[in-house]
Amino acid sequence: MKDGLSSFQILVLIGYALGMVAGQMLFKLAALRLPVEATTGTRLVALLGNGWFVAALVLYGALSVMWVWVLTFTPLARAYPFVALAFAVTPLVAGLVFAEPLSLRLLVGIAVIAAGLVLVAG
Repeated sequence: MKDGLSSFQILVLIGYALGMVAGQMLFKLAALRLPVEATTGTRLVALLGNGWFVAALVLYGALSVMWVWVLTFTPLARAYPFVALAFAVTPLVAGLVFAEPLSLRLLVGIAVIAAGLVLVAG
């Protein structure tokens, strides 16, 4: 295998990371629908009937299968840094969708992650 990742590998890894972002958005939607003043037990029971939570679990299950497939043709050491893309994109999406704060420090950190991915993808 050549040193750099192919365009196909990069696209699949970006898709995987974006799937993780979507899963985090689903988990946030699930959290927003939990009873705030409830006991831990009540909250756990509420999760079982929470469609957003169930959807997140299904998505993460599918992503786990996808990850194993990706590792059949991509070295783990080259694939795993793309998980960091989810760390960069999730706060941006959360800022847009949930109006969560985006500080300059966070944005600089996201730029550093992106620069690292460019180096890894080669």
